[in-house]
Amino acid sequence: MLRLIADENFDFRIVVGLRRRMPNLDIVRVQDVGLYGADDPAVLAWAAEEGRVLLTHDVATMSNFAYERVLAGKAMPGVFKVRRSLPIAKVIEDLLLLTAASLEGEFEGEVFYLPL
Repeated sequence: MLRLIADENFDFRIVVGLRRRMPNLDIVRVQDVGLYGADDPAVLAWAAEEGRVLLTHDVATMSNFAYERVLAGKAMPGVFKVRRSLPIAKVIEDLLLLTAASLEGEFEGEVFYLPL
């Protein structure tokens, strides 16, 4: 099962919905691990150290920093970019499917866009 981290501005309602539907899901928020206010490269570095796929709504800069890590030969467990305009229930369903059906390390070095 994938381990996840939600970035600072990720919709908390999605995190709550994921936890309700899958109580054993290993998901933390940037705020939970002392990274509140940290820049994107710091969040990606922490996610890499912990082997967590990053959930983000940041379509402007996060993928650039993620690909910079990959090009530099650094670990990058993956980024799921979620459009804010998607219905919350759809996002939760897609993330539950991805989490349950994916293997750890499957998204290494990739930026994946939701919806599926």
